[in-house]
Amino acid sequence: MKRLFKGGTIVSGEGMKQLDILVKGEKILAVGEDLEFRDAEIEDVRGKYLFPGFIDAHTHMALEVSGTITADKFDTGTKAEIAGGTTCIVDFATQNKGESLKEALDNWHKKADGESSCDYAFHLAISDWNEKVSEELAQVVADGIPSFKLYMTYDNMIVDDKTMYEILTRLKELGGIAGVHCENNGIIAARLNEVLQEKGNRLDTADYPGTRPPAAEAEAINRLLKIAKCVDTPVIVVHLSSAEGYREIQHAREDGQTVYVETCPQYLLMDESKYFLPDGEGRKYMIAPPLRKKKNQQVLWEALSEGRIQTICTDHCSFDTAQKNMGAEDFSKTPCGMPGGEERPALIYQFGVNEGRITLEQMCKYLSENPAKLYRMYPQKGTLSPGSDADIVVWNPETEWTISKEHQQTNIDYCPMEGTTIKGRAEKVFLRGQLAAENGEIIAEKTGQYVPRGIS
Repeated sequence: MKRLFKGGTIVSGEGMKQLDILVKGEKILAVGEDLEFRDAEIEDVRGKYLFPGFIDAHTHMALEVSGTITADKFDTGTKAEIAGGTTCIVDFATQNKGESLKEALDNWHKKADGESSCDYAFHLAISDWNEKVSEELAQVVADGIPSFKLYMTYDNMIVDDKTMYEILTRLKELGGIAGVHCENNGIIAARLNEVLQEKGNRLDTADYPGTRPPAAEAEAINRLLKIAKCVDTPVIVVHLSSAEGYREIQHAREDGQTVYVETCPQYLLMDESKYFLPDGEGRKYMIAPPLRKKKNQQVLWEALSEGRIQTICTDHCSFDTAQKNMGAEDFSKTPCGMPGGEERPALIYQFGVNEGRITLEQMCKYLSENPAKLYRMYPQKGTLSPGSDADIVVWNPETEWTISKEHQQTNIDYCPMEGTTIKGRAEKVFLRGQLAAENGEIIAEKTGQYVPRGIS
């Protein structure tokens, strides 16, 4: 089948051009002015923007954590993603203690294969490090997984400084790269104990952000970057939340280090006042790192406007109200995480582009082009070019709508951004040439494919 997109404006990181796109099967065949092709189905996209399918490179679908499993498995979670315009996710395949890397990847393929409504790739989160795992890494990278996740907190996932150094050294040898969750585990544990000693309980979510202060993030970022400097390798700081953490990154860059940075819509748009909401509502906003004071948002937006942050991902990790209420008697037992896959493009368009904080070209970079390049999917993904996958988001800048749980695909019973008014929407979302979603409704489900990635 051939499909011809006529009259739209293609958005890339380099600029915008009014060009037509000819799609044959799953690939883009041609891009140019006034294209014509016999027997092609015409898609009239006049007045619309055409983005390469968005990529969410930080998701947690079907993750077993905190004594439960995320509400969104790959079926509902990827419906949410593609409904909003995201055509590919990179989820974290997590190695449990005692597992081989192959076992971890096999587990995640069982969860995702045949269930996903958008394309998907995996990072591999390493928790157990030994000589056998080190040797196994070579095959993992050769098979198409060049990106990994390391944690500086969480008792069942934390890697110490020696292990961090060894893993980064091995990844450098193999051409891989690590994204790191940066928080100081000792500070968090001590602060949690302080709350319990001072109050006799941990009932009040207003105490939560103080147990994971910006300094805990900044210290861990500093330590990571010093280790990475010793290894002489780039690293990725994921879900950056604070101005204090950002300053550590800037210092390292001034010293010549290559540091890639990811932030998330929640840190750009919400603040720690959510933890002061009554009747347990604050638990719904418990994420790690926590929401910060509002002044941090301006620093992150300025960094985006200057091109100093590379990607905006979601950390989509959803739990319903009943799951969040596991922390009703002790907020430290609340599963940390929020949804966000469906809303991300619309929120960045509304509060970034419409409000003049970033340009359309930057939106394309942060949501599509940069993650495709950083995570080795480019030019298969992340660009509307001949030979690329026909992942095309038809964006209507005039559509006005309101975010609401009643109309979302995610499998939870609340919406963190409930009632937010947006102007601009993913009107049609094409996955490898097939219409997959239209105005938030799923047209074709479970057609996602696994995407192995290169190391060059």
